[in-house]
Amino acid sequence: MQTTIKLALYFLFILCFYKGISQEMYPNWEPGILEIHHINTGRGDATFCVFPDGTTLLIDAGDTSETHPRTLSDRNAKLLPNRSKTAPEWIVDYINQFHPKPKGQTLDYALITHYHDDHFGEVDSTRLYSKKGKYQLTGIVAVGDAIPIKNLIDRGSQFPIDLKDEQVQKELSADKYHIIPTLKNYWKYSDVHSKNGLKHSVLKAGMLNQIRLLYNPENYKSFSVRNIAVNGNVWTGEKENYYALFSEGDSPSENNLSTVIKISFGLFDYYTGGDISGVNAIGATDFNSLESNIAPVVGPVDVATLNHHGNRDSQNAFYVRTLRPRVWVQQNWSSDHPGEEVLRRILSKEIYPGERDVFSTVMLAANKKVIGNRLDAYKSQEGHIVVRVYNDGKKYNVYILNDKDEKRNVVNKFGPYEAR
Repeated sequence: MQTTIKLALYFLFILCFYKGISQEMYPNWEPGILEIHHINTGRGDATFCVFPDGTTLLIDAGDTSETHPRTLSDRNAKLLPNRSKTAPEWIVDYINQFHPKPKGQTLDYALITHYHDDHFGEVDSTRLYSKKGKYQLTGIVAVGDAIPIKNLIDRGSQFPIDLKDEQVQKELSADKYHIIPTLKNYWKYSDVHSKNGLKHSVLKAGMLNQIRLLYNPENYKSFSVRNIAVNGNVWTGEKENYYALFSEGDSPSENNLSTVIKISFGLFDYYTGGDISGVNAIGATDFNSLESNIAPVVGPVDVATLNHHGNRDSQNAFYVRTLRPRVWVQQNWSSDHPGEEVLRRILSKEIYPGERDVFSTVMLAANKKVIGNRLDAYKSQEGHIVVRVYNDGKKYNVYILNDKDEKRNVVNKFGPYEAR
């Protein structure tokens, strides 16, 4: 009888212990901490950053249209945490929860890497119109309609062609530039809110601190944001000089026009590069690619997001060896993410030695069937991924937050890692 009671008490303790872990709240932001939240909605990329002085930055606000059959198929992730809100509404809800200011939230900066729906939204017949202007609510526009954006930055509209030219728009192929209606909507939003103080500008390749601390920069002199590339213009590594990878007459993909930045805080470095690629049509390293050109000036980093969600055309061997991050973050939503050959490269200790941890916001059943046990190398395959950097940039942790409900409690914690 006593043995039975002891066993019952033991299992009750274990149950309560694990329940306690699952109910742990993510710690509040404090001055001196850099946070990078990779938000999972199942509809594309969204990364919310809180800098050490409380300056905020949102990178992308993906919102793939549900009018496309694929979006609701088994090839794509589900909308999370549930269907009571749209993807951008969930992004807003997330930001409101983790914003450093409990009241009067704004976004100091919003950066759009490039003009694809899983990064900035897509208009369709289901999108509601804003009460603030004649624009539809999707992606970054819907986020900015709910939370005022002070500085909106993107790759511009002039390269490789003038996307605002009406004649150019008429001549463009519908297949390649179906983004034009969404861009027009985006520009309407920008025009309306420019009257309320919104500043809309183009990222400048090579520039240091175009995105900068706005509140107490003197307290965090080791913090910086370096613009690495945009529109194929790549920082040379010297001052704010850059060179053009694409020549007149080239027709680069929208992906390779992505904005690329590096965030540094003390010893800590974080890289994110939108959907740039680095692998040619037969799967080999392309030394003329964006990845190969930006790698030498980015250099080794602590944390890197996977380019193009880990799709098969990305993470070439030269790029992986050069950046050699301790932590890889995969922001994905499709059964194409990751390509198995990409996973082989980022895990290969022949390409670079040492430990590395890989985290993904979601992993679909199709990936598990095709790739199999190799996916066991991931430390986590679902959830919001938060990188929390502290101790003047010397250390950082990775938190996995529950993406299945609105509480977003801590599911797991990894680290501390030593910044390199």
